[in-house]
Amino acid sequence: MTPALRLSPTATGVRLEVRVMPRSPRNGVDGVRDGRLVVRVTAPPVDGAANEAVADLVASALDVPRRAVVIAAGASGRNKIVDARGVTETEARARLQALLDAAGAARG
Repeated sequence: MTPALRLSPTATGVRLEVRVMPRSPRNGVDGVRDGRLVVRVTAPPVDGAANEAVADLVASALDVPRRAVVIAAGASGRNKIVDARGVTETEARARLQALLDAAGAARG
């Protein structure tokens, strides 16, 4: 994992900082910027739709149930803090790195 990614262990899982790009043409993890995981979602930032999409995407990326992911801070902004239960820091870094590697390979 990129050392700059701000991801830290919590008592029940991990906390990570996320930069959200709503209304993107596709959903996916798109790199790390300023220590934050860049997450693209097709949902608009209206009525919590983008937050739901972010939580769904993070849950899928970390291979945890959707109910294990919550937006801990930043619900109304693009920069968010996301908590995920049921995954260790090592597991989370490995899973995110695999997605980042795949995204980088797809871009060429």
